[in-house]
Amino acid sequence: MMKKTMISVDFNRKTKEKIKPLHGVNNSPITLNEPPPGFREAGIPYCRLHDAGGPYGGAHYVDIPNVFPNFDADPAKPESYDFAFTDAYLAQLNASGTKIFYRLGVSIENNYRIKGYHNHPPEDFKKWAEICAGVIRHYTRGWANGFQYDIQYWEIWNEPENTPMWDGTREEFFELYRVTSKYLKKEFPEIRIGGYGSCGFYTVNRTDCSDFYKSFVLWFEEFLKFVTNKKTRCPLDFFSWHLYTDDPDEIAIHADYVQTKLEEYGLPDVEKIFNEWNYISDDPKRRYLEMKDNEGASFVSAAFCRMQDSPINKSMYYDALPTRSYCGLYHFPGNRTTQTYSAFAMWNTLYVLQERCIAKTDNKRVYVCAAKNRKDKAVFITNFSPEGCLVELELHNAELKDFQAEIIDKRHDRETIKIERIFRMPPYSTVLLSTKKEKTLRIAESKVRQVHAGLDDSSVKKQK
Repeated sequence: MMKKTMISVDFNRKTKEKIKPLHGVNNSPITLNEPPPGFREAGIPYCRLHDAGGPYGGAHYVDIPNVFPNFDADPAKPESYDFAFTDAYLAQLNASGTKIFYRLGVSIENNYRIKGYHNHPPEDFKKWAEICAGVIRHYTRGWANGFQYDIQYWEIWNEPENTPMWDGTREEFFELYRVTSKYLKKEFPEIRIGGYGSCGFYTVNRTDCSDFYKSFVLWFEEFLKFVTNKKTRCPLDFFSWHLYTDDPDEIAIHADYVQTKLEEYGLPDVEKIFNEWNYISDDPKRRYLEMKDNEGASFVSAAFCRMQDSPINKSMYYDALPTRSYCGLYHFPGNRTTQTYSAFAMWNTLYVLQERCIAKTDNKRVYVCAAKNRKDKAVFITNFSPEGCLVELELHNAELKDFQAEIIDKRHDRETIKIERIFRMPPYSTVLLSTKKEKTLRIAESKVRQVHAGLDDSSVKKQK
């Protein structure tokens, strides 16, 4: 007999926290003539630019060696930079309403053993910081025929514990971070500087970790000592880290660990940004298919609910570049969206409403979150389990008849269904109940409207 799951939602009781922007991503389809497909529809709040454009940053996108190809050139001269393709890419992201989270550094070099091109410490840390300042100036202050985008987050490097990203020492990276963060914060006090895209903290709850994985915790401890030491103190507006897992609860365990450590070092208000994550199941033959189907969608949905209850402030899924195996949002070839993409769009319904309400479940494999605003209400439920379950739904200050329901499961992708007070949730399924009949967006208004890469003022305005 199928076990019954009790879910209770009280729209009379709001929580202090708002629904978080957890449905950010890394990268997007490279569209140089129009906004990335589906980004506006899913209300993607942030796009982190790491490994953008493919291996080695596609040779022309985002990475410091790509936009500043000759390290011997003068960072003060616009002609020293090659912004062309990064300009085109960022213009389309900006037009989609998605905010840019810019990683200052290099893309991963998985074949560094053949030859490492850019995974070395810069020859001159001060000059590297000056180059980064040129990039920020170009995209936020219009320098070098640039833009005035509202790019708040600038991340220094990525996974320096990992040789394909950084073949220098820990001490060298800390010094690069110190020099760069202090220089950029002085030049641009309004931006948020942080890092370092840690590989993660698997040893916090796993016992079968190698010495390499154990080193990640040591890096974090030493980094916090470094940035808080009187002699080496430097800015840290946010700390970022990664995790690839098949357990949504592990995400919360690591987030609690990060928060505890930041508090231990007197940094309780440092923003916590979880900016690489994905569903990695035990089946390597199906792993990259599961990222895209209803199983991956239910994992993502469960992760959103767990992150909402955790210290995480923002998260960015890896990855939304269709040509990458880790892309769970699009089918390749082409840009046809997946069931996992649909989970992102469903979460956006709550993010638009913003006011979180009390929602409870008595089943550890069934996750729930609810939200409302002055006009509308929504309930987001996922069954991250290979077994189906009966759900008994109890709503306070709301009538079930006022909600429209849609489901993601093995046979459906956001299809409208009829929901009774007691209903069945199939294995690995996600259900959204919403009183708002049409799909809603929450997008940032671009501050810049200019002709670029085939997208002019009039075409941007038509999308509003």
